[in-house]
Amino acid sequence: MPAEYLEIHPDNPEPRKIKQVVDCLRNGGVIIYPTDTIYGMGCDIMNARAIERIAKIKGVKPEKANFSFICYDLSHLSDYSKHVTTPVFKMMKKGLPGPFTFILESSSKVPRLLNNNKKQVGIRIPDHNIPRLLVKELGNPIISTSVQGQDDLVEYTTDPELIYEQYRNQVDLVIGGGIGNILASTIIDCTGDEPEIIRQGAGDMDSLY
Repeated sequence: MPAEYLEIHPDNPEPRKIKQVVDCLRNGGVIIYPTDTIYGMGCDIMNARAIERIAKIKGVKPEKANFSFICYDLSHLSDYSKHVTTPVFKMMKKGLPGPFTFILESSSKVPRLLNNNKKQVGIRIPDHNIPRLLVKELGNPIISTSVQGQDDLVEYTTDPELIYEQYRNQVDLVIGGGIGNILASTIIDCTGDEPEIIRQGAGDMDSLY
């Protein structure tokens, strides 16, 4: 059965529609949703089968997949990461919500959730009401991985209707929340002695100091 296409207001998401998407997530659904950068694909981190589905759609093995967690705020940071130093926490507090993904040492909980041996986890808090409200209503993070276009020359697809046409037979629900950005988040690896940019995206690391 084709995915449902659901338009949600990006600035003032309708509570009824947010609940509808969360019900889909709780039932093991895979969704595509807007963020403050590009559109993402995700599911409930508590649902192993849904995580496997996303890995299959992306063409990677679950144990090899690099998924990030979308969180509502930093209050549950210690649930999924460990050894967050004061300077790194200050950077995160300054940059989030925003177009950054912070790579941290994962807690013992993460490998069990993702069924892999990952020692690191990406934490993301988009400056966008739709994904944050989804996470708040769900009660735990959702997986985040990028939605890529069919044309390799255009790495990220920005139009949710075109995304729907591409993925309608692979996912359960696509949220239309306006045209997305063409730049992904900036990924900062905070597991070494000094934070290091491993992908330059929409976020400017200089703004974190």
